[in-house]
Amino acid sequence: MIQTSARLLQLLSLLQVRREWTGPAMAERMGVTERTVRRDIEKLRNLGYPIHASPGIAGGYQLGAGAQLPPLLLDDNEALAVALGLNSVAAGPVAGIGEASVRALTKLEQVLPSRLRSRFAMLKGAVTALPSNAASVDPQQLTVLSSAIADRRQVSFDYVTSEGESSSRLVEPYRLVDTGRRWYLVAWDVGREDWRTFRADRIASLPSERKRYEPRPLPAEDLAAYVQQSITRSPYRFDVVVRLHAPLAEVAAVVGPHLASLTAESPTSTILRAGWDNLAAPVAQLAALDMDFEIIEPAEFTSFALSLSRRLKAAAGNVTGAAEDTLPRQ
Repeated sequence: MIQTSARLLQLLSLLQVRREWTGPAMAERMGVTERTVRRDIEKLRNLGYPIHASPGIAGGYQLGAGAQLPPLLLDDNEALAVALGLNSVAAGPVAGIGEASVRALTKLEQVLPSRLRSRFAMLKGAVTALPSNAASVDPQQLTVLSSAIADRRQVSFDYVTSEGESSSRLVEPYRLVDTGRRWYLVAWDVGREDWRTFRADRIASLPSERKRYEPRPLPAEDLAAYVQQSITRSPYRFDVVVRLHAPLAEVAAVVGPHLASLTAESPTSTILRAGWDNLAAPVAQLAALDMDFEIIEPAEFTSFALSLSRRLKAAAGNVTGAAEDTLPRQ
């Protein structure tokens, strides 16, 4: 009996993770026969879970909406509290748990009874968070994308670039990446026949699921590092590399992963790599860090910094060495 109950919970969990499972795929995943899967599906139906079955080779099992809330046995108020909490974390992600909150919200919204769906929508609309520097993302967009990734389905949406240009995209989604400040989608752009990184807050419409796709080789083993490379260096004119005379932990505390990639060179020095379209911006940002640094590349950045230093020295006028020593550090 214990083994059967554990198997039913495993089966229920699989039905929540993916939109649809074929009988053979589910049997292989659980390590049982297809006959056992059919029996367990019938047991779940008898317990009140609406599991739909579609015939044919491409058919499978799907968990319908309106089921009892499994398997936490939460009451209505507890379920709403969990849903609102997950919604808040998904919209303003906490570093390290944002992606997990999206997966959990996807499961929870799928099985919320109709009486709770309307209350959840009403409460979500009534809650307003204080503004922050994090880019605002509609949690419903993230749940749709998360579901499409799990089901290997194409999605279409309208996208607005940083220049304000709008276009319709059809993509094969592979991964959602949370940088702690923004969400990014790694996907194969069908129209452009290339890999693309999309900022989720620039997706201007609710993604719509399309047909299934066959997975293709990923552009990198570490998709988080791939996204960081894409957003901090690849799109820019200048690839700036500097050595900061400070430990990695100290630099990472003030330079987020959306701004630059950081590598520990030694216990007391850190290599910073980032891309910029103009050289005035990195000078200002590096000066604001109040850390000693050396320019490694490119040569244009070295020339720009020398020119700027001469202009700043001329602007300072006849400042004596003693006066310079009394200037406060910012």
